[in-house]
Amino acid sequence: MHHLRPTPESVSRRRLLATGAAALVLPSLALAQAWPARPIRLIVPFPPGGLIDNMARLIGPRLAQELGQPVVIDNKPGAGGNLGAAEAARAQADGYTLLMASPPLTISPALYASLPYKPEQIAPVGLLGRVPNVLLVNPKSGINSVAELLARARREPGKMNYASNGNGTSLHLSAELFKSTAGVFITHIPYRGAAAAVTGLISGEVDMMFENLPSVLGQIQGGAVRALAVTTGGRSKTLPAVPTLVEQGMPAFDVSAWYGVAAPAGTPAAVLAAVEQALQKVLREPEVTRAMESRGADVGFLAAAPMGAFMAADAAKWKRVADFAKITLG
Repeated sequence: MHHLRPTPESVSRRRLLATGAAALVLPSLALAQAWPARPIRLIVPFPPGGLIDNMARLIGPRLAQELGQPVVIDNKPGAGGNLGAAEAARAQADGYTLLMASPPLTISPALYASLPYKPEQIAPVGLLGRVPNVLLVNPKSGINSVAELLARARREPGKMNYASNGNGTSLHLSAELFKSTAGVFITHIPYRGAAAAVTGLISGEVDMMFENLPSVLGQIQGGAVRALAVTTGGRSKTLPAVPTLVEQGMPAFDVSAWYGVAAPAGTPAAVLAAVEQALQKVLREPEVTRAMESRGADVGFLAAAPMGAFMAADAAKWKRVADFAKITLG
């Protein structure tokens, strides 16, 4: 058998292809080795003091230790989280801007005909945990279970009402998902913020509401409000005695105020992988986990790909709810 010898032309072509492939790979490797060379900005799309801001300030210093550069918290509140997301979407995709990801990323596309950014401009990096919402009633209502609540709503259609912290929020949509799942009609009373809504529930102005668990844990433990159910698929470690809506006849009900980290789309894959790995290490620290759980969170890491799948499913769910309730916000 005769072996064909490579011609000078074929050798040159192979060298050219190899050089081209190396040219594509080397800048990414060089960037990964050089990054980070300066502080990293972590955009928080809410004001200081809330759940997402607290989580950002908890992980920021640990993430800085892992990456070897300061992580600077940059609060960019406004438009229900959309302004901060837009800021991240417009940022240079060089690894020096990250975003605290949270439910507005999956809720807003269902509510707004026009957003100041496109969802595909945000790349998931890692989901860190989920915080249940909790279904609340006034203890004086005489309602002690979801079954009793639904029985009253069906006896008096349209007479019962619920509070939320505003139109288009996760708490508003949680209640609308509850209504659509149970097939009941309960009137929505939007308040200017969650604190005012809880006050309305305690005073008897409204019959029920959903609220983030950490925000109302003190009122639950003090007996000012009664928790009928948590909205996640499993029970909360913070309120282990309170059953889930799944346990009470709503098998598809799984809602949470999740939080994680995202980045501008187009950020180099090597950088995203480095942040993802650093986040995993941060979440393995027992003191971080304990601090998150003390804030009512169920800690559990999802890497970039499963976080993306989670966000897609969440967005589809809220689109169904928004269509059912005919909610649009412009």
